[in-house]
Amino acid sequence: MEAHATDPRALDELIDILSDRPFVALTGAGCSTESGIPDYRSEGTIRRSRNPVRFQEYVRDEGARKRYWARSVIGWARMSAARPNPAHHALATLERLGPLRGVITQNVDRLHHAAGSRRVIELHGALAEVRCLACAALEPRAELQARLLARNPGWLRHAAELAPDGDATVSDAAVAHFEVVDCRACAGPLKPNVVFFGESVPRARVDAAYAMLAEARALLVVGSSLAVFSGYRFVKRAQDLGIPTAILNLGPTRGDPLAAVRVDGYAGALLPALARALAPG
Repeated sequence: MEAHATDPRALDELIDILSDRPFVALTGAGCSTESGIPDYRSEGTIRRSRNPVRFQEYVRDEGARKRYWARSVIGWARMSAARPNPAHHALATLERLGPLRGVITQNVDRLHHAAGSRRVIELHGALAEVRCLACAALEPRAELQARLLARNPGWLRHAAELAPDGDATVSDAAVAHFEVVDCRACAGPLKPNVVFFGESVPRARVDAAYAMLAEARALLVVGSSLAVFSGYRFVKRAQDLGIPTAILNLGPTRGDPLAAVRVDGYAGALLPALARALAPG
């Protein structure tokens, strides 16, 4: 992690605005990059990025599904080994201490759960589960991984670079030899139980997140550029509720004009300091 100077006055403002009031955290990819999981918008990612698979393409195109799983076998092997960083642990501590009422996350890595957070709404689902598009049966991703590796022995030896959301770069020549497995219950096609680009967040999930935010008196955004509406909507809802939004992110965000305080820096460095400052006594 490169050194990054944070204005101490901004951190003091963040502490002041969250003191003595319950708040909810909205987290994005920047909360997990320090665990080694790439995001879509950092400089290094942009240089190597491809367009992520879109929902309609995945559903209609058997070749798209084959490419997805060929890359995902490698990406999952590395992503599932990621561990929570100090940002995740600080949020779990803040929930345990009381001021943090819950986490709404755009991430699909389950690192909040691994850190001990108990009240987590996963807006985009989780890569740890796989769903059948035909019968809706669920399968743990770890079990699917074992089935895919049994069908494709030695696949993890392919050289690949990790990409966002458990994806990885794999050559088209290698993908051509990959074999996909199907649902154990009905032999239908499988899909990671996450919201793909072009797919909507389930309404019940959004409503549950709105209800969580309604319990709070502030919103803390951590590690999200808020570029997509699925996250930005909560900044707009906070404004409608008349509660302040505080943003902690490395770089500008779409929500900056609506923020009461904006802190530029690494979540893993600043959230532990926030947790210490808000600890009772």
